[in-house]
Amino acid sequence: MDAQMKKGLLDVCVLNILKREDTYGYKITQEVTRFLETSESALYPVLRRHESQGWLETYTAEHSGRLRKYYKITAKGIIRLSEFIDELKEMKAIINYIIGGGDNG
Repeated sequence: MDAQMKKGLLDVCVLNILKREDTYGYKITQEVTRFLETSESALYPVLRRHESQGWLETYTAEHSGRLRKYYKITAKGIIRLSEFIDELKEMKAIINYIIGGGDNG
């Protein structure tokens, strides 16, 4: 898969996971790798970028006697996720046209 496309899909996947629940980096990686080949080392820069853009925020909570960093989607992140989904719907129509060979999407 093209690196830019993969990056865009990773952005959408991360925000979609966080829309369902607050969670921590390793768990996000486990979810994402069900669909995209990626690693924790690739994920953390995405999380930092999302945080700097205001799409998510972090907090710490104790888990098994240790502090764990959790990520939470913000209102701005939910708006961006919605925009991403609209963009994906447009792409889906184009892909259906290309694969289907017609315009009946």
